[in-house]
Amino acid sequence: MNGNLGPARDAKTILLTTYKRDGTPVGTPVSIAFDSDRAFFRSYDKAWKTRRLRNNPQVEFAPATLRGKTTGPPVRGRATLLAGQQADIASRALARHHRVLQGILVPLAHRLRGYRTLHYELTADQVPASPAPTAA
Repeated sequence: MNGNLGPARDAKTILLTTYKRDGTPVGTPVSIAFDSDRAFFRSYDKAWKTRRLRNNPQVEFAPATLRGKTTGPPVRGRATLLAGQQADIASRALARHHRVLQGILVPLAHRLRGYRTLHYELTADQVPASPAPTAA
């Protein structure tokens, strides 16, 4: 189970921070959906964030408003591009959790503009256990 996704679990939108080649962080609000313990988001092939993810899949994400103002603590993680049946699972999860936006409007806009829709799975980095405090 991907338990470190906790802060984002109740969010409909997260601020996804991807990194340019020079390491500069770029934040983008994206819709997120869950299917049991898996978290998904989608984008399109010509978006800058997908180009950054192609070069560096390391991300940081935090619950946010639709405009990208964070409402919770950030989590470091990784975005993995999905294909085939896994992408279908992500697509259905997004359509189920965001019926109008991700179920109708975004797929329609991608089709009309000739974009290829890409689905990603977010996984949180495993945080190492803190060392036990030493007694003085």
